[in-house]
Amino acid sequence: MDQGNGAPAEAGDTVQIGIAVDIPEPWGSLLTRRRLEAGDPNTVPAHVTLLGPTEIPAAALPAVERHLDRVAAAHLPFSLHLRGTGTFRPVTQVVFVAVAAGISECELLAAAINAAPQLRRELRFPYHPHVTVAQDVASEALDRVYEDLADFSAMFEVERFTLFSHSGQARWQPRRNFRLGG
Repeated sequence: MDQGNGAPAEAGDTVQIGIAVDIPEPWGSLLTRRRLEAGDPNTVPAHVTLLGPTEIPAAALPAVERHLDRVAAAHLPFSLHLRGTGTFRPVTQVVFVAVAAGISECELLAAAINAAPQLRRELRFPYHPHVTVAQDVASEALDRVYEDLADFSAMFEVERFTLFSHSGQARWQPRRNFRLGG
């Protein structure tokens, strides 16, 4: 959800949505704070994106939510292990905390979510689950976050994913949680 275009969430007949796995405490606030300290103006809480910012017709939202109910029911909770840092440089100016375990589960969830006709879209890059901790900031700041979080490790159970919407005025707001395994 890091590449939002700032368009209003409900501009006329459309809604801007994103779907993600939130990073729980105490790690979520730590990673969000590190992102802000790096100078990244994106104030989105730490998360693993399953569907990046996507504009859909407002009338499609109930069908999308029904689809997400089915996706959540068909996937069991899983362990997610975040460990160390990685980067997409030089392709994009991003440093992230890596997903060490739970990669396949995130990939399967993302693919199932994207299977809805309303959510299919052309991706700029292949899906790679991660937690962005710095994006489009000075090289020195990217280097510092990369080094500072190199030993980071967190392990937790993922029991749900969240549908978010964006108003264009404030940060992403949770709209609804979807519990895995029904």
